[in-house]
Amino acid sequence: MRLTEEQEELRSAVRSLLGRHEGAAAWLPLTEQIGATGLAVPEEYGGAGCGALEVHVVMEELGRELSPVPYLGSAVLAVQALLASGDKAACEEFLPGLAEGTAVGALAWAEEGSWDPEAVRAEAVPGPDGDTWHLTGAKEHVLHGATADLLLVAARTPEGVSLFHLPVDGAGMRRSAVVAMDGTRDLARLELDGAEGRLVGAAGEGGRVLRHVLDLACAALTAEQVGAAERCLELTVAYAKERVQFGRPIGSFQAVKHRLADAFVLVESARTAALGAAFAAAEGSTELTRRAAVAKAACSEAFSTVAGEMIQLHGGIGITWEHDAHRYFKRAHGTTQLLGTPAWHRGRIAAGLGLTAA
Repeated sequence: MRLTEEQEELRSAVRSLLGRHEGAAAWLPLTEQIGATGLAVPEEYGGAGCGALEVHVVMEELGRELSPVPYLGSAVLAVQALLASGDKAACEEFLPGLAEGTAVGALAWAEEGSWDPEAVRAEAVPGPDGDTWHLTGAKEHVLHGATADLLLVAARTPEGVSLFHLPVDGAGMRRSAVVAMDGTRDLARLELDGAEGRLVGAAGEGGRVLRHVLDLACAALTAEQVGAAERCLELTVAYAKERVQFGRPIGSFQAVKHRLADAFVLVESARTAALGAAFAAAEGSTELTRRAAVAKAACSEAFSTVAGEMIQLHGGIGITWEHDAHRYFKRAHGTTQLLGTPAWHRGRIAAGLGLTAA
């Protein structure tokens, strides 16, 4: 599994840009100079018509920098939900803005810590005019949900889980930012009390849409985890060469070498798993669900372990605000929970293989 020369050039461009523009200031250059937000959008809707591998490259570079930009929530979750819905009118209305980056989208479906589409309990009932619906319930862990320009919300109808577009300034909805452990990731909670929305796609098709989006989002998130884990290892190796103890760099001690070697193996194994999911997504493989679940479980645990080693091998400075080690550690634990825990994804793998818990 190898990326093309063009994809590696995209990597170089994104890395160079992120080196010049820190934090949220990178969003505008990413959208205008590179067109990153339109990579997965078909050309007919104003995008570049690329695919999951290009998204993988961008996410990996964003992970290295712990970038707070709303790429995952908007360019992956919202975009893929619209495409998977098959609603051409909605795609024509919303995708051009998402592709340009002039609008930020958010997809809300998690409830009580679960991203399982079957766990959706928010309800939608049809309005008297037959065109609008009224949604009631609460959504958690909504990426950039407090500031998004476009809101897509999953709710249960008599036909099953369905997808809706809700005006961000509509009545009956409260959006509130959530203080998360990972300060580089914006999360929000949505409280719906009869909020008016419009159906996106067919009623009852939301479960299928969410399952597909979950697979693609996991493939993208694991690329971010690999990029961040790789950066953790780079910083730790550099520090081990500089930090002197007992008259020698600590990197010369065999015990430290072993720990760094183990971290390297974890990073490279995670990279293989993440690329496997990305290639499956790009090829439309029937193996996508399994590979995405494998990657999410493996990359979550690899990133958490490597980030933990970064804290340990940096000693006391690893837990101060003046050093980035704690930020990677918090991102690692945040991404482990985001889009489902490793244990939940291993359960998905087992279910796909026809296995049941003892």
